Formats: sequence, structure tokens, C-alpha cells
Amino acid sequence: MNPAFSRFSTIITVSGFLVLFGCGAEPVLESKSAAVPVGIDMTGYWLVRADNGGAGVPEFSGVEEPLILRPKSQQEQRSRQRRSSGGAAQVFLEFGDSLKISQTNYGLFISYDRSIVEEYTFGENRVVSIGPIEARRVSGWEADTFVVETMDRSGRTLFESWHLLEDATVLVREVRISEGKKESFSHTQVFDRQ
Repeated sequence: MNPAFSRFSTIITVSGFLVLFGCGAEPVLESKSAAVPVGIDMTGYWLVRADNGGAGVPEFSGVEEPLILRPKSQQEQRSRQRRSSGGAAQVFLEFGDSLKISQTNYGLFISYDRSIVEEYTFGENRVVSIGPIEARRVSGWEADTFVVETMDRSGRTLFESWHLLEDATVLVREVRISEGKKESFSHTQVFDRQ
């Protein structure tokens, strides 16, 4: 066999494997900065604006069964788990009319309606779970915006961001759910400092 042809054949074979494995690679979440921007402190009590339509649980038109909202009671949790069993995607999402945020040098604690508390560590990149449901989460800072991205095994991603406006008296929260480049849900909440 011609040595030049053999090298060419090897290069083509290796290139083909790289293309196949590259296309099949799972999406990856990029880590966020752990450094708190100077002068940014979201600590406080926040109330959703009445003209923001209230928090409640917004309609998820276009979102199939992949979304798991953290229910507030055990009964709701059992009911929701039965309805969502077998769903391919698992993401975590909270809503509330009032927030209590505690910010430290290392993370944020967000209490929704004095009930459920979410803890986010700046610069984290880890697997989070609720019971048997697992997802990959990254959280941290992008400029003066705090960002959390949570991605399930199917690649569906929950994007949440919080940033301050008007001399830190207004907090804006943006929520998006997407799969690849296709966005299936988008919601913005505006909170006023109490």
C-alpha cells in the first residue's frame, strides 16, 4: 500500500470521528465570575410591581412537560411529580410576589414569598438536584448582572438574571427557557425595594 495514501486514509478516518463526536457532544455551560462587582449589593426586601402582572406562575405556552416548578406544599409536590414523571427535561424555577435577598461575599440567598429559599454560590459549576431530578448549574457575575443557568440532560436550559436599576431601588429579573437556539419561554419581573 502506498504510504502517502495510508496517511491520507488515516487523516480522513480520524477527521470523520472528530466530526461525529463533535456533533454528538453535549452542550456545555460556561462558568461565571465569582468576583462581586464593586458597589453591587442586592440585599433587601423586594416586592413585584403591580403593573408587572404579579408574579404568580406565568403561562408556559410552547413549553411541553419539561418544566418542573418547585411547589410550595408536599401535596402539590406529589401531584406535580406524578404529572411530570417521564418528562425528558428537568429544570428548576421559582416565582414569588416578594423576595428577600441576602448577599454575602460568596453567594446569594433568595427567599420567594417567605417560603422557599434558593442558594447560589458565585462562580459555581455543579450538579444540583431535587430528589431524583438532576441538572447542571452555573452561577455568577457577568458585568453587574447576576446570572444562573441550569441545564438538564436533554440540553434544555433555564436562564435567569438579576440586575439593579435606578440607584439600586429597582431589581429586574429575566427568565428564559431554551433548547439550543430555540426559545420556548421568556418572562421579565420588576421588583421595587421595600
